[in-house]
Amino acid sequence: MVFVNRLLAALCLTAALLSPASAEPPIEEGFTPLFNGTDTKGWHGSEEWFRIEDQQIIAGSLDRPIPRNEFLRTDKEYKDFELRLQFQLTGEKANAGVQFRTEEIPDHHEVRGYQADLGPGWYGCLYDESRRRKVLAGPEADKRDKIIRANEWNDYRIRCEGNRIRLWINGEKTVDYKETDDTIPQTGIIAVQVHSGPPMEARYRNLRIKELK
Repeated sequence: MVFVNRLLAALCLTAALLSPASAEPPIEEGFTPLFNGTDTKGWHGSEEWFRIEDQQIIAGSLDRPIPRNEFLRTDKEYKDFELRLQFQLTGEKANAGVQFRTEEIPDHHEVRGYQADLGPGWYGCLYDESRRRKVLAGPEADKRDKIIRANEWNDYRIRCEGNRIRLWINGEKTVDYKETDDTIPQTGIIAVQVHSGPPMEARYRNLRIKELK
C-alpha cells in the first residue's frame, strides 16, 4: 500500500509539472490583486497601446512601431509594499519595465521614478526613469539575460521598505539598493511600461500587492 501511495503521488507530481502554467497566481497571505484580469479599473493610460486579453495586460503592438514610451498607471499611490507579477516579452529588441514609487508628469506621456527594468541586456536592473536617467543597481551585464526563461512567463518580485529596494527575477535576487538621496520620494504610483521602438509586446499578469506596515 505504501508503494502504491508513493506511485500515485509521483504520477500526480509528474502531471502537474507537465500541465500548462496556470494563469491563476498562488494563494499568498496578505496579498491582494492589483489588476482584476478583466478591465483597467483602478488604472489609467492609453487605450491605443494597452489592452486586456486572457487576464493579461498587453502593452504595445507586433504590427507597428511604438513612437514613444507609454505607461498604464495605477490610480492609487503606494509607499512600502511587495509587488509580485509575471511578464513575457515578444519582439525584436523588446524593452519594457515596471514603475514604482513614481510620479506622473503633468500633461506629459512620461512618468518619473524607479523602474524594475525589462529587456535583453537590462533584465533585473533598477533604473531611474526620467529623473537621474541611469541604472542605479543591477546584475553584472553578462548575467542579466541568463536569469530569464525564454518564451515563457517569468516572475518579478519588487519589495520597498523605507529607503531599501530589492528586486528578484525567477527567485534570484538582482538588486539590493539603499537610496541615499533624502529628496527622492518614497511613495508614488505603480505603472507597467512599453518602451518606444520596433514592434513588440510586453505582457503582464498576476499582479498582486502586499502593503507593508
